[in-house]
Amino acid sequence: MRLVSVQKCFSFVFQKDSKIGSIMAQSSGSNTGKKLIRIDVSSDSVCPWCFVGKRNLDKIKWHPFFLDPSAPKEGVSKREYYEKKFGSRTQVLLAQITEIFRNVGLEYDMSGLTGNTLDSHRLIYFAGKQGLDKQHALVEELYLGYFTQGKYIGDREFLLESARKVGVEGAAEFLENPNKGVKEVNEDLQKYSANISGVPNYVINGKQQLSGGQPPEVFLRAFHVAAK
Repeated sequence: MRLVSVQKCFSFVFQKDSKIGSIMAQSSGSNTGKKLIRIDVSSDSVCPWCFVGKRNLDKIKWHPFFLDPSAPKEGVSKREYYEKKFGSRTQVLLAQITEIFRNVGLEYDMSGLTGNTLDSHRLIYFAGKQGLDKQHALVEELYLGYFTQGKYIGDREFLLESARKVGVEGAAEFLENPNKGVKEVNEDLQKYSANISGVPNYVINGKQQLSGGQPPEVFLRAFHVAAK
């Protein structure tokens, strides 16, 4: 899984939600100056709750975390992997994920493969070097492909296709060398994700912690506390 950092003005945190956005603006306006809120988020490219959390809280900088470091690079059936990991709880869990995805306008797709996510984290790091907007857009493409289109997160062509869509330049050359980005991914893992056991995990201003795909209202309350 991976970690995300966000630094932006209070009044813009929920710019896609007019109701909450207006509340945030009023809150920042009641102080002598706008408050800067920092959010650190751990997530993985194959974590459904992370995608839901991303949809509920946009504009974040992403860093790595691995749900299953031992996942095979060649990929295995997503459904079989879930059944092996969750056993008799699988159907209930998938029903919950499907419902939650629909609540944020998405159709969850259980087809395709799952597996090792290292290359996706390398690419996300590389995109971040070209700007947080590109990094954020790339994460969206990877999540959409994996969770709603049955794409395999370890497939090189899928990764490059996603990079092209959002304008990440030099992705093919970067991924061609298996060593590029690995050092940086491991450093981020140690810095942001060494002491957590699940994702998404959010750290606000280095103090408050939230976990799971939280709705905007939960973040709003946390921001009010952080701004005091």
